[in-house]
Amino acid sequence: MRPGRARLISPLGLLLTAALSDVPAQVTQDAPAVRPEAIVDLRTVEGVRLVKGEWRYSDAKIVEVDHRGPGPDLKPSGPPNRTHDIAPKAGGSDFDDSKWEIIDPTALDGRRSTGRMCFDWYRIKVTLPERVGGFEVAGSTVVFEIVIDDYAEIWVDGKLPLVLGQAGGPAVKGYNAPNRVVVARNARPGQTMQLAVFGMNGPISNPPGNFIWVRSATLDFYKADPPGRAREVDTVVTRLDKAIDDIVPKDARIEKLAGGFLFTEGPVWVGDGYLLFSDPNGNMIYRWSPDGQVSVFRTKSGYAGFDVGEYGQPGSNGLTLDRESRLTINEHGNRRVTRLEKNGQITVLADRYQGKRLNSPNDLVYRSDGSLYFTDPPFGLPKLFDDPRKELPFSGVFRISDGRLQLLTTDLTGPNGLAFSPDEKYLYVGDWDPKKKVLMRYEVSADGTLRGGRVFFDMTDAPGEDALDGVKVDRQGNVYVSGPGGLWILSAQGKSLGTIRGPEHPHNMAWGDDDGRTLYLTAQTGLYRIRLNVQGIRPQ
Repeated sequence: MRPGRARLISPLGLLLTAALSDVPAQVTQDAPAVRPEAIVDLRTVEGVRLVKGEWRYSDAKIVEVDHRGPGPDLKPSGPPNRTHDIAPKAGGSDFDDSKWEIIDPTALDGRRSTGRMCFDWYRIKVTLPERVGGFEVAGSTVVFEIVIDDYAEIWVDGKLPLVLGQAGGPAVKGYNAPNRVVVARNARPGQTMQLAVFGMNGPISNPPGNFIWVRSATLDFYKADPPGRAREVDTVVTRLDKAIDDIVPKDARIEKLAGGFLFTEGPVWVGDGYLLFSDPNGNMIYRWSPDGQVSVFRTKSGYAGFDVGEYGQPGSNGLTLDRESRLTINEHGNRRVTRLEKNGQITVLADRYQGKRLNSPNDLVYRSDGSLYFTDPPFGLPKLFDDPRKELPFSGVFRISDGRLQLLTTDLTGPNGLAFSPDEKYLYVGDWDPKKKVLMRYEVSADGTLRGGRVFFDMTDAPGEDALDGVKVDRQGNVYVSGPGGLWILSAQGKSLGTIRGPEHPHNMAWGDDDGRTLYLTAQTGLYRIRLNVQGIRPQ
């Protein structure tokens, strides 16, 4: 986050905020942006024969089971009770469906189950062919799409991966809406997968008299790139040193993935294969997946107070993951650092220092020992440095270790992005100060404290109104900084190698994809990415 964004609280800025609030975020559209190269219709004999499949079917029902009520840990560890479950549990890849009814694929539109509140299972094992028509399957991306009347959940090879805020994919998408699940990337002919579809009649609260049936079921084949909405945009790479050629390919282009947000920030790549990012102005955390879908991961992500209208950026900012892949969040309006537990509960990691409330925690990074470092400028407060709510007389860099909050330095006016060097001997911290646009480098002592802070790179005289925002590091030690004019790339020795500039200024970034060579950029109203030649350092 940068204080310049807080200009939205000026009279003109308030009008701008109102105008921006009328711009719809492109967060409900489904992939693909283009049609598939080939389709296998699983409601035809020819299609099922091509993938060597066979549809099998079973009704499902609600059964009573023993369980436990909520205990002090909010988990089912309390007193015994009786509740309900679904039988059979047929999502597993090794589930024995040999005695189930075999369905002719042309009869998938047959009305099934009992009507009213009813459930059922459809299962099919498919084997990818070498070709679908004239399309060669090898190396392609394969998407399973099904439309169940009325709702569906999709298991692939015994897995039902879900994340908060997810709508679609393996989860219920909506009333008679298509579920789309990427079942193979870099597909191999002969590759098999077990698909299990749980069907539901709905709406659940008012079960209709009709039945469950399959409106559509296909395997969609795309070229190597996943079926998203990415499109190339204007990209300017300034190459000041030949070393940048080893980092940024000659033909590198920025791709736009989504737009229409108020202000994007704090991205982090999650190992399950999706990106989370904040919109602090919109008070949201969003989830973007490689199939092009964007959904709300967490609403009211930073504040829900009566005076929220006074804030330019009440929502979350920096996001990262701890060693257990738990999301850690800097909440501007709530002025605290929190952790989202696996059961959805929130744990407050820090909200006060020596009895005084933090300013508005901004960016954060974990060290390999599990300690958390974060910056705390007042940029999330409505009136920034002059806000009457401000309790600390400084902007600090803090460390949380073993539950203890420790102040490390108050050197900077607006400490912002931060990142460790690959060997964790140094911590880089960017300063959002229009009068002193510097990237600092601190030595990290054995006890985790900082010493020997010095200016690693000075951008004060560079053209552009922006100061320093997000900071990231690659495995070779190069430092990536959101600075005036674009994304700066600095060598580990502090030499400027060049810059990358797109249609919107990138204020933060995160390394993503399976190989860690894609840099995702949160840039004002949009989400972007660019493929590089190097691997980045990601949360462990």
